[in-house]
Amino acid sequence: MNVPVIAVDGPGGAGKGTLCFSLATQLRWHMLDSGALYRVTAQAASDAGLDFADEGALVSIAEGLDVEFLPAAEGLTRVVLAGRDITDAIRTETCGNKASQVAAMESVRAALLDRQRRMARAPGLVADGRDMGTVVFPEASLKIFLTASAEARAKRRQAQLLARGESATLARLLETIEERDARDRNRAASPLMPAADAIVVDSTGVPAQEVLDTVLSEARNRQLIG
Repeated sequence: MNVPVIAVDGPGGAGKGTLCFSLATQLRWHMLDSGALYRVTAQAASDAGLDFADEGALVSIAEGLDVEFLPAAEGLTRVVLAGRDITDAIRTETCGNKASQVAAMESVRAALLDRQRRMARAPGLVADGRDMGTVVFPEASLKIFLTASAEARAKRRQAQLLARGESATLARLLETIEERDARDRNRAASPLMPAADAIVVDSTGVPAQEVLDTVLSEARNRQLIG
C-alpha cells in the first residue's frame, strides 16, 4: 500500500473516535469514520421510510449516498446528507442500533467498501471502524484493536448523553451495548474481531492521552512518523 494507513477497530464506546481524531490532527492525515457511513445509511433509510428488512433498498441507499464530512468547531465533524445537517441525528442511540442492523448486511458493506478505500490519500489515513484492519485495509501499516469493558463504555456513553441534555439509564445503556457487541461479533459479514497482526489496547480506566501516546509510539517504531 503506497499510502500509510493506521486502522483502528473495536467495539462502540472504546474511545476510537477520540483516538482517531487526535491521531489525524497530530499527524495531519485524513480520517475515515466508517461507523458514520453506516449511521448515515441508516438515517437515510429511516428518512425514506424504508423497511430495514428490505436489503435491496438499503443497498441502493448506500450506493447513492450524497454525504459530506465537514470540519467544525472544537474538533468536531459535521455530517451533511443531501444538503441537510444530520450530525446530531446520527449520534442517537436509535440511529446507532439501526446502523448496527444495516452493518450486519454483507451487500450493504460491499456497497460501502470502495467508497472507504478511496479515502486512503496522501499523506496518510487514520481509519476508525470495526473491520478496518481485517477487511477494508488488510495491508494497513499499523492495526490497533481498541477495547474496553462494557461497563466502562456504558458510563462513557451516559456521560456523553447527559452532556447533551439527554436522559439515559446506565442499565439500559449497558444492555444496548452488550446487544450491539453480540450482533457485531456474531454477524456473518465482517464480524468484529482483532486482525491477526493487530495490537490490542485496553482503554478501561486509561486516560485518552495515554492511549494516544501508546499508538504514536508504535507508529514511530514502524517509522510511519518522525
